[in-house]
Amino acid sequence: MATTVFERARPDARLIADALEGSRLSPFWLDDLPERPALPALTGRLHADLAVVGGGYTGLWTALLAKERDPSARVVLVEGKRVGWAASGRNGGFVEASLTHGEKNGEARFPTELDTLDRLGMENLDAIERTVHDRAWACDFERVGSFAVATEPYQVAELAAAHDGETERFYDAAAMREQVHSPTYEGGLWSTRDTALVHPGKLADSLLRACLDAGVEVFEHSAVGGLRAEADGVELSILAGGALRADRVALATNAFPSLLKRYRLHTVPVYDYVLMTEPLTDAQLASIGWEGRQGIADSANQFHYYRLSADNRILWGGYDAIYHFGGRIKPEYDDRRESFETLASHFFTTFPQLEGVRFSHRWAGVIDTCSRFCAFHATAHQGRVAYSAGFTGLGVAATRFAANVMLDQLAGEQTERTSLRMVNELPLPFPPEPATYPAVQSVRWALDRADHREGRRNLFLRTLDAVGLGFDS
Repeated sequence: MATTVFERARPDARLIADALEGSRLSPFWLDDLPERPALPALTGRLHADLAVVGGGYTGLWTALLAKERDPSARVVLVEGKRVGWAASGRNGGFVEASLTHGEKNGEARFPTELDTLDRLGMENLDAIERTVHDRAWACDFERVGSFAVATEPYQVAELAAAHDGETERFYDAAAMREQVHSPTYEGGLWSTRDTALVHPGKLADSLLRACLDAGVEVFEHSAVGGLRAEADGVELSILAGGALRADRVALATNAFPSLLKRYRLHTVPVYDYVLMTEPLTDAQLASIGWEGRQGIADSANQFHYYRLSADNRILWGGYDAIYHFGGRIKPEYDDRRESFETLASHFFTTFPQLEGVRFSHRWAGVIDTCSRFCAFHATAHQGRVAYSAGFTGLGVAATRFAANVMLDQLAGEQTERTSLRMVNELPLPFPPEPATYPAVQSVRWALDRADHREGRRNLFLRTLDAVGLGFDS
């Protein structure tokens, strides 16, 4: 099989070790926030018009938008640890318009309503931008677009075909290397409007403050142990010793096991690994260009995503996607030396002129992967409970859309959102263990093989594509 550019130009092992030495095992975005006192745990008994379970982007948007719809409603949000500590504080900060995890996935799964989904996705991103500006959220929001880059010649044609000369602009190898100085680039496509960048931790913090200002009651360290629907409401038992009874419940638990058992096989938790450099000097920044500050992702199945922070660090993540047997989520899985060394190697292959730069932070986050690669939405208990999950690593913006879907559903409203096939159909569930683990490993092997065969997918991957079941890299 052919080698990839990241195998043909491996940097010295000592360079990688030196760059990782001293890095802190902690999400940079959370370390970069000022200290905030913990909110109280729910230890008593409350009744709410709406209970929201989960203090990430999905839950925070749901609570805030619920108060905007009805300021008099009593909205209570409960979070098992700290607001924003999980995926919402660990992602790359790419705020994407796409609701379908990209055009290609949308075309394959929702061809008849893709134009509608694209429009709704752009409207959703525009609404986020307006909210950030109108509320003066200090979350480093930049509507700069993103580059999809080819690092192998066979990837160029697809990028060139997407060029429209307006919002989608193609660059050949020379022009792309003028934009961002990397010897790995064979071409690139700048999507000028469909991506913003944000500081994930500051976005979660801004959402939390907006919720509190709107009158949402937020409780931390208040994990929910169970959900029981009764004739006059839904009862949530709080492990801290409290109880929360609500007329309606929105579940926003991301990769963690759903409180609705029927949906527990619809997602699997996949670990994604990330590095953050120290701030670049002016000379280092000049050596890579990147004056437009766009987000960047390469075009392989096992892809990297990277971007500049407000203080000119480079976030570098992706490639490895690690599933642990049984779908377990454990703190010790955050530190995977092999993944961090692989990422560091690929970083210096992409930017050899940055030799000597060190990484200040390394961390992992859990992606709620579903078989169709984009969020699904469901209700239970006669429409009194709504659930959204399965964002598969592209949820920073899509969580706001999901919040509106859940609120429409809980209100019993027939809207353009709730009429979508995408909203009304569920992805195929994953098989239970012990079948899931070997299946995921087989897919990872097949995706890697495709990257070494000019993108050609073998029979195994083509079969999974045909039945709508797979695993995103």
